[in-house]
Amino acid sequence: MSELKQQITDAMKAAMRAKEKERLSTIRMIMAELKRVEVDERIELDDARVLAVLDKMSKQRRDSISQFEEAARQDLADAERQELEVIKTFLPQPLTDEELSALVTSAAEQSGASSMQDMGKIMAILKPQVQGRADMGQVSKLVKAALAG
Repeated sequence: MSELKQQITDAMKAAMRAKEKERLSTIRMIMAELKRVEVDERIELDDARVLAVLDKMSKQRRDSISQFEEAARQDLADAERQELEVIKTFLPQPLTDEELSALVTSAAEQSGASSMQDMGKIMAILKPQVQGRADMGQVSKLVKAALAG
């Protein structure tokens, strides 16, 4: 079992003992999603894949929050926000803007990219480095800005 998956399992047990219903519910949802991916793909998840699943779940929550707020459903937005906070506890520390800019610059130099056609090369280098630590939409904007000027 991957280290991150074990950490999530331990957190689930701790939430059960502490009778934290909301936290336990979210952690069970995470475990169910991890199990679904394992069954669908017939693999044992490693830390990188668990991180990718958590990153996807946090992006889904952020999207839901914005949609619920647009629809004036603050109760549902708050529930999604609470789930997002629990998911974030398992993600690594987010990158600062300066760290992210440095990674983009480094990846651009490393790939020898010179035009927008080379964006895929830069993203391929960056994705494993920023997975779970930065919003890929933000990374994409930085890469486009670096290539444009």
